[in-house]
Amino acid sequence: MAQHDTDSTKPASLHAVRFVLLAGFALVLLRLIFIQGIEHDTWLARADRAQEKTVKLEPERGTIYDRNGNILAMNVDRPSLYAIPGEIENPQKTAQKLARILNVRPDRLLRKLKRKGAFVWLERKIGLEQMAKIEALNIKGLRSVMESKRVYPKEALFGHLLGFAGLDNQGLEGIEKKHDHILRGTEGAIILERDAHGQSVFPKGLQYIDPTPGKDLHLTVDENIQHISERELQRMVKASGAKGGTAIVMNPWNGEILSMAVQPAFNPNKVRTSSPAQWRNRAIADFYEPGSTFKIITAAAALEENLVTPDDLIDCEEGKYRVRGTTIHDHDPFGVISFRQVIAHSSNIGTIKIAEVLGPKRLSGYAHAFGFGERLGIELHGESPGLLRDTRDWSGRSLASIAIGQEIGVTPLQMVTATSVTANGGYLMSPKIIREVRGKNGEDRSPPRIKRRVLSEKTAHEMTNILKSVVSETGTAIRAAVPGYTVVGKTGTAQKIDPETRRYSPDKFVSSFVGYLPAEDPAVTILVMVDEPEGKGWGGEIAAPVFSNIAKEIMHYLKIAPKADPPAEIPPTQVTENKAKMVRTSKHTEVLIRDAVYKIGPVR
Repeated sequence: MAQHDTDSTKPASLHAVRFVLLAGFALVLLRLIFIQGIEHDTWLARADRAQEKTVKLEPERGTIYDRNGNILAMNVDRPSLYAIPGEIENPQKTAQKLARILNVRPDRLLRKLKRKGAFVWLERKIGLEQMAKIEALNIKGLRSVMESKRVYPKEALFGHLLGFAGLDNQGLEGIEKKHDHILRGTEGAIILERDAHGQSVFPKGLQYIDPTPGKDLHLTVDENIQHISERELQRMVKASGAKGGTAIVMNPWNGEILSMAVQPAFNPNKVRTSSPAQWRNRAIADFYEPGSTFKIITAAAALEENLVTPDDLIDCEEGKYRVRGTTIHDHDPFGVISFRQVIAHSSNIGTIKIAEVLGPKRLSGYAHAFGFGERLGIELHGESPGLLRDTRDWSGRSLASIAIGQEIGVTPLQMVTATSVTANGGYLMSPKIIREVRGKNGEDRSPPRIKRRVLSEKTAHEMTNILKSVVSETGTAIRAAVPGYTVVGKTGTAQKIDPETRRYSPDKFVSSFVGYLPAEDPAVTILVMVDEPEGKGWGGEIAAPVFSNIAKEIMHYLKIAPKADPPAEIPPTQVTENKAKMVRTSKHTEVLIRDAVYKIGPVR
C-alpha cells in the first residue's frame, strides 16, 4: 500500500520539476531577447567602457590678435611625457634619469612610476630638447603625445590685459579667463584598449578623437600704442620712485581701448615666478580717490543744470573756506575769479561752492550717470564698480569732499570713459576690448554701444573750451601740452588714506592727468595715473609729462597733422569719416558709429 502511494506521486513531482525548469529557461530566454534587442546599445556601451580607457586631449586654444593682426597669444606644440607603469622595469633608476633631464625631484617621479594604473602623466608640455634626451634613453614604457602650450610672444607688453591660461588649457586670468568659453574649444581623446586583467593594451596605432579648436579673438588694442604707453609710464614710475601706475588710451567715439598699460609689468610666460598680486589688472580692478580730475564731473553737472556759465564770477575766499567745522584750502589764494578760471586753476573752494548750489542729489545723480559706482561692462575679468556711497550715507562734509574727488573711489577705466563723454558730445560709451570673434563658421563683430546720453552737445562743447585753459600758461597742466595740438584735460593730486591712522597721509599721493586731443576733433582720450611718487607728486608735474609724451607719439603714429601744417596735409577722414553719426539698430537703440579714428589699424 505504501509502495503504491510512493509510486503514484512520481509523475506529479516530475511534472513540477519540468515546469520549474521550463519557466526558468523561458525567463532566461526572455532576458536574452530583452538584452539583445531592447537593451542592446546599453550593454554594448558597458562592454566598451570595460574594454577601453579614455585619456582626454586638449583642443588647440584660439589665437589672440591686436587690431592690426599682430599675434598676442598663440599655441606651440610641445611633447607631454607619460608612462605605462607596468612596463617600467626599474622605476627607481628611471626616475633618477628623468629627474636630471626634467629638473624635478626623483621621488616625485618615482611615486608616479609605482602607481598601479595603466597610464600616468610624468610631465606636461616639456621642451623639445628635453624630449630628445629622454628618447635617447630608450626606456621601455615611456611615451609622449604632442599637446598645445600657450605662449605670449610680446611677453610683458600685454601681460595684465591678456592674463594667462593654465596647464590644462583653461583661462585663469584676464582675457584668457573672461573668454575661456570662446578660446578653449572642445576636448579630444586617446582611446586605450584593456585586456581581461584590466591592463591597457597599446596597439601600434593609438585611437584618437580629434579635438575641436577654439575661436580666435581680435582685440581693439594697438601694439604700437601699447608700446608707447608702457614705455613712457615705466620711465616715470622709475624716475619718480613710484609704487606703480596705469595709462589707458581710448577712442572716445566708440569706446575702443587702444592701450592699457600697468606698472609694475607682468610677463604671462613666467607665471610660476610671480604672485597673484602681480597678475591683477589694476586699470580695472583697483580704485583710488581721483582728486581734482573729478572736478570735470562737478563742473559739467553745474553747466548742464544751467546753474552757472563759464564767465560767472565766484569768490574763492582768498584760499580759505569753512565747511562743517573744517577749513578747506586752495593751493594758491584766489579771490573773485570766473567759473572758467576755477577749473583752470583747480580751485577747491570755487568747485565746492558750485557743488553747494548743485546739491547732493544732483551731484550723486551725475556721478552715476558718468559711470561711477557701476561696472562699465568691459569684456575683461575682474572689473570693479569702484566706490560711490548712497547719499543717505553721506556726512555733512561729503558733498564738499566728493565735489573735489574725495570720499569716492574710481577705477582708471571709469575715469577715462567719463572724460570721453565731454570729448564725444555727451555720450557715455561702453568700453570695448574685443573687436571681433572669428571661427570656422565666420566672424562675429559687435558694434559700439552707447550706455546713455549724459550731457547735451552744448555742455560738452563748453566743457571742452573750459578744459583747454587747464593746459595753458595760466593753468595747472602746461606740461601736458603737445606742440601743434590743442590739448584738453585736467590734473589730479589726491592724498591717500593711511591704513594705520585711517587719515589722509601727508606723504602718499596719487598723481593723475586725464585729457584728449586734438580739441577740435578728438582722436584719443588718455589717462595717466602714477601711484605714490616720491615727494609731493603734483599731477601737473608727474602725470602730465607722461600724457604729453604718449600723446605726441600717438599723433605722429596716427598721422594727425599739427595745426601749423598746410590744410592739404590733413587726412580727408578728419573732415568726413571721423564725424560722429547717430543711427538706430534693429532693436531701436542708439549706437554711435565711429570706426577706428583716423583709420587706426585695418578698417573693415
